Amino acid sequence: MNFDYTVTTTKSFDEAVRAVELETQEAGFRVLYIHDVAETLKEKGLEIEPLKIIEICNAKSAYAVLQADIKIGLCLPCKINVYRKDGVTYISGMRPIILPKFFPDADLGNLPNEVDAIIKKIIDESK
Repeated sequence: MNFDYTVTTTKSFDEAVRAVELETQEAGFRVLYIHDVAETLKEKGLEIEPLKIIEICNAKSAYAVLQADIKIGLCLPCKINVYRKDGVTYISGMRPIILPKFFPDADLGNLPNEVDAIIKKIIDESK
C-alpha cells in the first residue's frame, strides 16, 4: 500500500491547481486553504519549482475520524499537492487508507476507504 497517490498531467501548473479546486467542490469537499510553498520559500531567498499544497476537508468525515481518535487531527485536513518537477506537472495526495496503520485502536470502519476513493477521484478527474 502506497502512502500517496500521484499522477502526471499535461495541464499547466495553474490549470491543474484550478482543476483540483473544482473537482474538490464536485466531490462535496471544501478547499480550506492553498499554500504556495514556492512563493513562501522565495521570500526567504530559496527557490524550488512550483508547489502548492491544497488543503481539503469534508466536515462529516473529519468529525467522524476525530470522534474515533482526536490525534487523527494531526493528519487533517487532507492535502493534495500540485507540483512541477523536471518540467512535469504532478498531482499527488496522501491516501487515507494508511490511517489505521497510524491509529490501530481507532474504530474508523470503512471511512478511510471511502475518503481514499474520493481523493483518488478528485486527482484522476483533475489530470
